[in-house]
Amino acid sequence: MDRESVDGLRAELAELTAEEERLSAERKRLHDKIDFGFGTDDTRDREREVSKARQDLHDRIDALRQRIGSLEVVQP
Repeated sequence: MDRESVDGLRAELAELTAEEERLSAERKRLHDKIDFGFGTDDTRDREREVSKARQDLHDRIDALRQRIGSLEVVQP
């Protein structure tokens, strides 16, 4: 794999990391709402959706980091 491909993977990683930060902020807002007694069934449902999406994103980020790491070891 050439340098441009690794750079492309790094760009993808940056995008996924930014999305993870956005989801984490939304999840925190939902948790605060629930913790302060303002959570509804819809709020709890949304929190579960966001948590699942965030976990899936973490899995993708971890896999991408491993891929980048293995490519960097191979390349001079």
